[in-house]
Amino acid sequence: MRIIISACSVVRDPRATPKPLLQQSSWSSLWHLEAETSEAMSNGSAGSRPPDMTNPGRPRAQESFPEPPLMKAVFTHLSYGILILLGHVCDFLRKLGMKRDPYTEALKNEDLFKMNLDFEMFFTRNIYRRIRDCWNRPIASAPGAYTDLVDRVSDDCNWTFRYTGTKTNCLNLGSYNYLGFAENTGPCADAAYQSTLDYGAGTCSPARELGTLDVHKKLEALVARFVGKPAALVFGMGFATNSMNIPALMGKGCLIVSNELNHASIVTGAKLSGATVKVFKHNSVKSLEAILRRAVTDGQPRTHRPWRKILILVEGVYSMEGSLAPLPEIVQLKKKYKAYVYLDEAHSIGAMGPTGRGVCEYWGVDPADIDIMMGTFTKSFGAAGGYIAANQDVINYLRGASHSTTYATSVPAPVAQQIITSMTIIMGDDGTKEGEQRIAQLLENSRYFRKRLKEMNFIVYGNEDSPVVPILLYGPGKLWCVPNHDTNCSFASVRIA
Repeated sequence: MRIIISACSVVRDPRATPKPLLQQSSWSSLWHLEAETSEAMSNGSAGSRPPDMTNPGRPRAQESFPEPPLMKAVFTHLSYGILILLGHVCDFLRKLGMKRDPYTEALKNEDLFKMNLDFEMFFTRNIYRRIRDCWNRPIASAPGAYTDLVDRVSDDCNWTFRYTGTKTNCLNLGSYNYLGFAENTGPCADAAYQSTLDYGAGTCSPARELGTLDVHKKLEALVARFVGKPAALVFGMGFATNSMNIPALMGKGCLIVSNELNHASIVTGAKLSGATVKVFKHNSVKSLEAILRRAVTDGQPRTHRPWRKILILVEGVYSMEGSLAPLPEIVQLKKKYKAYVYLDEAHSIGAMGPTGRGVCEYWGVDPADIDIMMGTFTKSFGAAGGYIAANQDVINYLRGASHSTTYATSVPAPVAQQIITSMTIIMGDDGTKEGEQRIAQLLENSRYFRKRLKEMNFIVYGNEDSPVVPILLYGPGKLWCVPNHDTNCSFASVRIA
């Protein structure tokens, strides 16, 4: 059971004495901070750091995935075994009519609920329901350092909830608002407000019809300049950026080589493409090369003809593991086997690298060596939507071939303006160093938060520089707590992996 906590730059309590923000010149000095923080990191060291091939003067940050203690693993399996046994007993009592709840009533009716009586629904009604109050908690404020949580109670063991009409101010550790731009005051909010007055709240049309505004063209040019590619194309939904554009790029006779822990949007896009999909072990260069070598030597099944295209699908930062793709090695394999690379930077663009330009900048990889660069605006930029950046020919092709430009409504103008303003600040084009300071603060917060968790003997996954900090918990009972309305509670977004 894994909790994902985002160490966003605004997470530190503003009521406490603030530590000074790190300046851009201090980025390199943060690598020396590793020696200080690693002394307290006793849970699963990743060993010595190999030198960075693209930047020999800089060591790579540690990446650890410690195994849980044997006793914890044993008792975790035992506790879930007991819960599953009790769940079967409850289901038996429901069938006999001795236990009455919403599920019992559904069994009496011929409805769609009966189509989902597999183990997933068994888990949902008998195990997940017990800790359901940890999920889907409505908030009533901007997702900043602190956020107002809507209070609710359940009178029927978490089958349904009743809102009390009150709110609790909570420390926010569950937002992907990495740089704090999802705020309701300041230059981003002011620019989005003015854009609403100028363009309205929505486009009401796809990009290929009447949904392309001048603000969209400005955004695409800015994105291309920011990531270092010739051209870019923006979309209204991050998930659809992957799931609808991968099928446009790949098809029958093509081979997709995908990391086994890629996001569901990538998996969906790969399946919809009709291409052959092969999966390599997470961040294993050896596994990736074995698949590429066989693909080149053997060709397509039965015919043994060469693959039309071979596309390597990876993420910059993996949102459930907090790990980084070994991009320099992947680029070397791409060149060696004449493949293409599709890089998903949803969690790395704006959050990694000295100037927030993602894992390419972090590893010192030339963006020209990455064929397709994908990213979303829902994290570091505090907005919504996604983008594809590539050469001009690819972008021109996607404008006509992507379902997202043909059928989906384009990004609303206020959202596009929010992205433009936040990206301008990150790039320093506003004439300030606020963007540099926020990026440096994010790195400091991520390392500090991870260090303190390890000092408290939590098992923490991922890369030391990753803004995603996964914590392993054992037993569902450790997830649930009753907020104390007299004090500020900490509220983290929880996902089970």
